[in-house]
Amino acid sequence: MLTIQEYSVELVKDPFGILAGKRFEFVCDLDVPEDDELYSEHGVYLRVIYLDDEERSRIVKYDFYERTTDQYLDFDMEPEEEEELLTFCREHAQEEA
Repeated sequence: MLTIQEYSVELVKDPFGILAGKRFEFVCDLDVPEDDELYSEHGVYLRVIYLDDEERSRIVKYDFYERTTDQYLDFDMEPEEEEELLTFCREHAQEEA
């Protein structure tokens, strides 16, 4: 389960029109328990590219990073976590739209 402490969302311009719809970039600070393999004492954040078009919405890409070093962390989410993140993005993308 993802616990998002804070987040920011920004509409990303697509001058080439590669993807139909609106693209958003989310940066989410995560609260990761110490016993989780993703845990870092420096903190962890998630960078998400979310696409919202008339037919469907989806997560194009997501990456985990260590907060203070911006070091990429090679982890994948469980399917239920991805669904939870998709729901979060869908609900909060409208704030920036």
